[in-house]
Amino acid sequence: MKKMKITGLLILSLIIGSNSFGQSTEQLTVPLSSPGKPYSLKIQLVTGSIKVVSYDGKDILINATPRSDDETKGSKTNGNFNVNINFRKGDKDKEDESDFDKSGMKRIASSGGFEVTAKEADNNVTVNTGNPNKAVDLDLKIPQDVKLKIGTVNDGEISVENVRGELEVSNVNEKITLDKVSGSVMANTVNGDIVVNFSKVDPNAPMAFSTLNGDIKVTLPIDTKANLKLKSDNGEIFSDFDVVVDKTPGKVDKISTPGMYKIKKDDWVYGKINGGGAEMLMKNMQGDIYLKKAAK
Repeated sequence: MKKMKITGLLILSLIIGSNSFGQSTEQLTVPLSSPGKPYSLKIQLVTGSIKVVSYDGKDILINATPRSDDETKGSKTNGNFNVNINFRKGDKDKEDESDFDKSGMKRIASSGGFEVTAKEADNNVTVNTGNPNKAVDLDLKIPQDVKLKIGTVNDGEISVENVRGELEVSNVNEKITLDKVSGSVMANTVNGDIVVNFSKVDPNAPMAFSTLNGDIKVTLPIDTKANLKLKSDNGEIFSDFDVVVDKTPGKVDKISTPGMYKIKKDDWVYGKINGGGAEMLMKNMQGDIYLKKAAK
């Protein structure tokens, strides 16, 4: 592990060489400049999963586990949507490889060296991995009261458990699961479900949950007050809250330009629970929406 201090900026870098065979989990400890005070944590992966849980400590603990080449899928397809991250060899490399006689040879899977870098300055932490085409699974233990912004693209779920703060979570090709979280949430993915179980909700913070292909399942404390904005293009909406639905006809926009005429009608469902509060948006295309009361 390399450690560098530059005028208030702490950089911790975990570099594992490619000659380390087998899956090995390595840990990086990131101290905060002001332990016990609110802080921000940002993580963005291309390939890999992210798991975050809270604990009673004052540092951020990052466990990083690389995957072997055989475990790394590189792309994920669900429904009609496909995201493919490919770093291709040049034509010359491909020609040389195809001309080489490999008969009688056995393939040796690379353990793949990997790098995880964390930068900390004034309680703001950013975590990155070195090679975007190398899958690394991150498992973090963090203190509470965080402004968390995390995301991944390929071949990895995101889960957050028992964390309090402002949570912004994005995925592309997998599920998002947030359990026993408190505060506010912005969550979106493309191919996957969104499952959120709140312990406590920030009554003043607007929230949004959206996916293209997947269900949205949000469980709220029974006394939650919210203004709902809901839309499922090819699914249904369910709730065991008493939702007071706005019966006002949807807004109609008429647009006319020379040679073109367009009518657009708002097809969102608007409603309130417990008298209304901050806006809560839920939207998907393929899948259902479930709004549930937490058990007493």
